[in-house]
Amino acid sequence: MDGHKEQGGARQGFDVADAAPLLLDPHGLVTGWTGHAERLLGHAAAEAVGRKFADLLESADAERMDDVLARCRTGSDWSGLMTARHRDGRPVPTAVRVAPTTAPQGRPAVLVLLSELGDTAQGWDMSRDVLEQIVAGNPIGIAIVDTDLRYVWSNAALEQFGGGPARSRVGRRVAEVQPGMDSAAVEQRMRHVLETGEQVIGYESVGRARSAPLRETAHMVSFTRLEDHRGEPTGVYYTVVDVTDRHRARQRLALLDRAGEFIGRTLDVMTTAQELADVAVPGLADFVTVDLLETVLKGAEPVPQPLAGSERVPLRRAGHRSLYEDLPRTVVDSGAVVTYLADSPPARCLATGRSWRQEQLDPLAVEWAVGAPDARESTFLELGLQSVMIVPIRARGITLGLTTFFRRRQSPFEADDLHLAEDLVSRAAVCVDNARRYTRERDAALVLQRSLLPRRLPDQDAVEVAACYRPADELTGLGGDWYDLIPLSGARVALVVGEVPGHGIDAAAAMGRLRTAVRTLAAIDLPPEEVLAHLDDLASRSAREDGDGEGAGEGDDGAVPGNSVGSGCLYVVYDAADGRCTMAAAGHPAPAVVAPDGTVGFVDLPQGPPLGVGGPPFEAVELSLAEGSTLVLHTDGLLAHGEGGTDEAGRERLRQALQGTERALRPSCQAVVDALVPAHPEDDVALLMARTRRLAPEQIAAWELPPDPAVVADARRTAQDQLSRWGFDEEQMFTTELLVSELVTNAIRHASGRVRLRLIRERTLVCEVLDGGASAPHLRHPRAMDEGGRGLLLVSQLAERWGTRFVPDGKIIWAEQPLTTPRE
Repeated sequence: MDGHKEQGGARQGFDVADAAPLLLDPHGLVTGWTGHAERLLGHAAAEAVGRKFADLLESADAERMDDVLARCRTGSDWSGLMTARHRDGRPVPTAVRVAPTTAPQGRPAVLVLLSELGDTAQGWDMSRDVLEQIVAGNPIGIAIVDTDLRYVWSNAALEQFGGGPARSRVGRRVAEVQPGMDSAAVEQRMRHVLETGEQVIGYESVGRARSAPLRETAHMVSFTRLEDHRGEPTGVYYTVVDVTDRHRARQRLALLDRAGEFIGRTLDVMTTAQELADVAVPGLADFVTVDLLETVLKGAEPVPQPLAGSERVPLRRAGHRSLYEDLPRTVVDSGAVVTYLADSPPARCLATGRSWRQEQLDPLAVEWAVGAPDARESTFLELGLQSVMIVPIRARGITLGLTTFFRRRQSPFEADDLHLAEDLVSRAAVCVDNARRYTRERDAALVLQRSLLPRRLPDQDAVEVAACYRPADELTGLGGDWYDLIPLSGARVALVVGEVPGHGIDAAAAMGRLRTAVRTLAAIDLPPEEVLAHLDDLASRSAREDGDGEGAGEGDDGAVPGNSVGSGCLYVVYDAADGRCTMAAAGHPAPAVVAPDGTVGFVDLPQGPPLGVGGPPFEAVELSLAEGSTLVLHTDGLLAHGEGGTDEAGRERLRQALQGTERALRPSCQAVVDALVPAHPEDDVALLMARTRRLAPEQIAAWELPPDPAVVADARRTAQDQLSRWGFDEEQMFTTELLVSELVTNAIRHASGRVRLRLIRERTLVCEVLDGGASAPHLRHPRAMDEGGRGLLLVSQLAERWGTRFVPDGKIIWAEQPLTTPRE
């Protein structure tokens, strides 16, 4: 049989049958030669016997033989590598093992085993003692299990993971030795290795080893199949390395990465606090609470001075997260107020700004909080919460609140856990502070916006209204578009929609200036085209005044913030007495009109130039609207979000949206905006819808009067009769008689042409006198001895409001009184 082969396949590793043996005497002379040695070195027995073995080696190795033989004479063996010389002169690298022995005659001898270095495994020449030292002294845990996955051998290093000494493991399985580890997954991989022969390298097993039952540990395990000389599996050889530190470091990095991804996704303080709690459970703790100072939740600036540890500190529960459902509601209620007792650990953390950790809560510790009876250490112990960390939430050197971490079943918090918690909370603190500052700025912006836009449209009987506003700057809610409804005298209303170039607070400030100007001009009852003319002058004058600042406060593009040049405005006046509607536009889209039958049209309105840019004068149009018609006033942002970029395409989209709306006005207004405008528009959008009403004929009484002083008495009696039919009491009838007398007398005395008296009963009682005069009356303050000039002074004292407005055929002086309860 070939010395390198045997039935069943090639030999693996070292085998004595593969070596070429020869015998030396104590002085190194060859005394025995074999055929295997002849095949290896090419020398016949007759040529080799009697020669020094050193003569068969390379010169360097020949010198080493003397030392090797001397070692053998002391009873020690030797193994190593040498280069022999073949008979044909070529070098033969060999592995050599030299050991003392006894010749057949009982004389001392030296046994030499030679093996050519080729495909055989290197290291076979090591002695068993050396191999055992390597295995037994290895710090890596090593074990062998049989095909039933039962231990047959393990080294001493495996004992560091618990489970007893090596002898106690024999015959047992992994689940019996380490019940806290994931034994099912480990054995599954062992079976895979036995079945396939594939190695499994670097499998990470996480659990609780018997050596550290309260602490989660991680081990790196590698599996290799063991085979006999026929290649049949005989078991699994595996190694174990403790990689807990690396595992925990990776967990910490993953937790911080998750914190960076999930904390601070919004600019809401409560949401940010809850995100902090969500990230920390279960990666770091079983139960987490986040408590913030009340000033932080309101967006106010926290007190920079540290709180005194002897003070009771009220906080608000802003976020919490727990693995358990058995915690009392008072502990986990978001928004609940928790007041920490003086000198308690939370109070000290707030006062010092330093973290606090306790591995095991003290059963005798004092209560932490008042006002929340379940927030006590004794209760925490009853709930099984054993270990705690408190980390102040600090940003820019100011304490904003506290984050408290609890563990129930995990191992107690260690110093590394506290460092991780501090890192996590410090990242979240920046987000909380950003959210706080945003809350403050947004609240200020909303206050500004509420002061600029009407909180609610005033009650009146001329139109039913609904409005919708969607700013492009969703963070601040500020924009340059606005709408307004202004009650006017004589059952009339002004409907206004406008827009200022730009977005944000600068545009809002400019819008506020224009809106205030519009309301001021509306109060003096100017026609729409004159209102726009005055606004145009205001925009031009403001631009000139802002330009005198030599660039102070200019933006990057050179534009002055808050400038209203280029603004658009649509001003509409609707009269509920006769259904007439007058409007004018400055660089603004014309309104749509939805008829009572649902058909949609657009007003043919002359377009004036934008405010402040100069151009032709503004023109007004007048039309009559049927009762139940809906005026649709909007800014150009409503039509700027479709695929078609033309005005006609935008109008068509608006037409379709208006045709599909409900009869109820408020839902219709919101539905139109939702249909035409995305949730986050690029331009501000304002929409004002007004459904017209008409006063009933019985609410109006009018008389044409000749310009004769004698008709004043008749006018008083006529007015008195009408008020009597309407059911007013005598006091209001007397007041109205005085007003009619003064207004009619003033018209006849100072004007020319026809005189018309009209009474309107709406939300107020309005008395109007029209005359053909073109000059406005002036209120005088006569002296005690003056005989005249007291008429308008009397009117101003008797009426709640009074004024003058000009119409094409003259002027109207009007006075309003509040309605008293009509008599039955």
